[in-house]
Order: sequence, then C-alpha cells, then structure tokens
Amino acid sequence: MNYLEAKDKFIQTWGSLGTLWGINKAMAQIHALLLISPEPLSMEDIMEQLQISRGNTSMNLRQLIDWGIVYKTSIAGERKEFFSSEKDVNELAKQIARERSRREIQPTLKVLKEVSNIEDDGSAKTKEFIKQTKSLHELAETADSIMNRIVNQESNWLTKTFIKLLK
Repeated sequence: MNYLEAKDKFIQTWGSLGTLWGINKAMAQIHALLLISPEPLSMEDIMEQLQISRGNTSMNLRQLIDWGIVYKTSIAGERKEFFSSEKDVNELAKQIARERSRREIQPTLKVLKEVSNIEDDGSAKTKEFIKQTKSLHELAETADSIMNRIVNQESNWLTKTFIKLLK
C-alpha cells in the first residue's frame, strides 16, 4: 500500500469512527486530514482533497473549532485562513472526553436528576422508576467524575495507562 492509499483508508476509517464520538462523517474526515497533514491546510485544500462542498467544509470546520481540536492558523504573506489539528493524541483524547461530557453526559445527568425526583405516590411503578433513575444518575455521575479526574490530571503513569486502555 502506498502513501495515498494509506491516507485515503485512514481518512475513510476515521470518518466512520467519528460517529462513535459524536460527530458526523465529513467532520471526522476533515479532522483526519488535518491530523495527518504536516502543515496547516486552507479550506480550499480541504475541499479539494476530500471532494466536499464549501458549505460542508465551513460548517464542519466551525464545529471542530468548537470542539477545541482544530485551530485557525495564520501563515505570513497569506490572506487565506488555514487550519490545523491538535497533534498530541493524549490531548486530543482529553479534549474529546471533555466535550462529550459537556455535550452528552451533563445534560443526561440533569434529566436523570429531574426525573428521579418525582413525587412518590406509593405505587410500585413509581417506586421502581425512582429507584432505577436514581441508580442510573449515580452511575453516570460516578463515571463522569472518574473521567473528569483522569482528563484533568497532568500526564502521569495512571493517565497514560488509562488512555492506553481506552485505545
């Protein structure tokens, strides 16, 4: 397999995997391209290499910037905007974990807390509902707390070991 074949395979695979961490395929493909690019790329470079529209590219770049894993970069003498990705895979994993917590886990915790605090009318179904939703809230809160502790740790052996386990 040559470089271009490997590059295309990586970008396609990363695009498919992107849906597992909460982003669409085109967004993940843009991220993959920027991740492996040795220099920042312009929007036109991205559009050309991935064969996607300007609107799709622009929208997904904004979202990647919002996720904190892609950055606008200036190049002296150039008027175009250029983009680059976080290259440190440990920092990348931490940022994705932070964003998933903020976007998914925190809103779910809020809903679970709200629905588990309903008035207990004494019926078996209400008691079971309260019991199960409180248990789910506790589990999700514990998991989020553990993940946040790991993400917020400086690089040490525990964090590195956990990140390796996640891979």
